[in-house]
Amino acid sequence: MNKSDSRYQLYINILKEELVPAMGCTEPICLAYAAAKAHQVLGAKPDRVEVLASGNIIKNVKSVIVPNTNGMKGIKAAVAVGIVAGNPDKALEVIANVTPEQKKKTEDYLASTPINVKHIVCRDQLDVTVKAFNGEHHADVRICGFHTNIVHIQKDNEVLFESETISKPTKELTDRSCLSIAGIVDFADSVDIQDIKEIIGRQIQYNTAISDEGLKNNWGANIGSTLLKYYGNDIKVKAKACAAAGSDARMNGCELPVIINSGSGNQGLTVSMPVIAYAEEYNIDDDRLYRALVVSNLTAIHQKTRIGRLSAYCGAVSAGCAAACGIAYLLGESLDVIEHTLTNAVVTVSGIICDGAKASCAAKIAASVESGILGYYMYKNGQQFEAGDGIVGCDIEDTINNVGLVGSIGMKETDTEIIDIMTK
Repeated sequence: MNKSDSRYQLYINILKEELVPAMGCTEPICLAYAAAKAHQVLGAKPDRVEVLASGNIIKNVKSVIVPNTNGMKGIKAAVAVGIVAGNPDKALEVIANVTPEQKKKTEDYLASTPINVKHIVCRDQLDVTVKAFNGEHHADVRICGFHTNIVHIQKDNEVLFESETISKPTKELTDRSCLSIAGIVDFADSVDIQDIKEIIGRQIQYNTAISDEGLKNNWGANIGSTLLKYYGNDIKVKAKACAAAGSDARMNGCELPVIINSGSGNQGLTVSMPVIAYAEEYNIDDDRLYRALVVSNLTAIHQKTRIGRLSAYCGAVSAGCAAACGIAYLLGESLDVIEHTLTNAVVTVSGIICDGAKASCAAKIAASVESGILGYYMYKNGQQFEAGDGIVGCDIEDTINNVGLVGSIGMKETDTEIIDIMTK
């Protein structure tokens, strides 16, 4: 794929749109962003707040620690720190620069200010409105579709901004239908490294830092360090451990940023850290590593395009299986091997559910990376799952589509039950 191919710039654009920094789990950060924006629009500190949130927002915020809050969890904490200390101009890094004094003020604000949360039934899995009140004045900010997509801003009775199409990006995103596994590998083979060096280099830097933190210190359930302690130092274990360790830290309040993938920091860690670990193990040069990370990142995005940002389908699955594709590419494997790696892997673990962001996400990441690596070594050993075996399609694109149908449509009722359990 050369630069004159219309897909070339589209693939670059997708990487730029998806691989962005975030500090903290993206659902509470989405809430903090909406709250900070509502405070800004209101022009005064709210004396009460109402939050209207879709079920997937609620389940992904309920159990995760919000960074820069001295260990607080949940929607109210995310909204409070957004109002007290958030900078809406920084989007997903809205609460990256909270001072110790502001942390204390957040605690005081939360203790003294009514913040009411209402679960709304809506079409979009990601839908949140923050209504901030001060006396007789109020400001409303709604985010829908993806984590920074503000679709409505209102002050009192005046609508200041309204998206032309609710739940669609106000700035049109690149059409992901241009992606295919064959196209992704072709692009990775030919891309000018200078065109992706900053994007991928930042992912390596940020995600390695938080992974190292997760391995060195006590975070959450310490899945990463547990794997290394009891399973040994084999590269297949390291690959799982370094991805899980980043999630250990991130889900439990670590204040280091990550580069996300498909709207998720856990998925950003999962697509990148196993590939980086293999590159270090085999002393593979930076050029090949950057190209392999292009494969893993775009393969994850390709799968998630079918599934959607939030669902009952655990995003670590698509990311862990994509990481194995990146590993296969890193080790010099052909398109055929990469396609069968993904097929073998994704049909094995597609049943893992998403029951919100929390410490156990790290264990699901480890299981997904394990399945990905197994899928790779299966095919290297001459073994594969055949078309017609369960949801295995006639080719890799058919299989990806089948998994997407399961995740986006088939698991809707599962999602409803999970949310019901978590909100009782």
